[in-house]
Amino acid sequence: MFETLQTYLTNDLSLWGLFISSLLGATLLPGGSEFVLAGVLTLHPEAFWPALLVSSFGNTLGGMITFGMGRMLPLPLDGSDVVPAQGQRRQLKHVAQVRKYGVFSLLFAWAPLIGDALCLSAGWLRLNWWQAALFMAVGKFARYWVIAAAIQS
Repeated sequence: MFETLQTYLTNDLSLWGLFISSLLGATLLPGGSEFVLAGVLTLHPEAFWPALLVSSFGNTLGGMITFGMGRMLPLPLDGSDVVPAQGQRRQLKHVAQVRKYGVFSLLFAWAPLIGDALCLSAGWLRLNWWQAALFMAVGKFARYWVIAAAIQS
């Protein structure tokens, strides 16, 4: 009985750690939830689907936090996607990409370095939040599924 309780407890704690790591990894804070997912699946291979869903949900929620931060930024008065930077005005390429491709660009919200900028830009451009969450979730789930499948094989 103690072994069963210990298995459930360590499995649940591992999933909570994975959730927190995934959430923080998707915000502007640095993090590597892929390594945590690998560790959880190595210790608990039976938790494939729960780990996949928890990491995808946490990472999507973190991306939506960044989206919300972008939404709180004021829009330029002239309606352009040009911002002042170091004494000059320059166009942000991620904003231009999100403006061009819309919520579809958030399929790449999982990508290192550009993912946070895409989420922030989508919020700043006031894209539909539930569509943004949906496309973010699809991209992030696909990335975690590839990682989890590679670990399981």
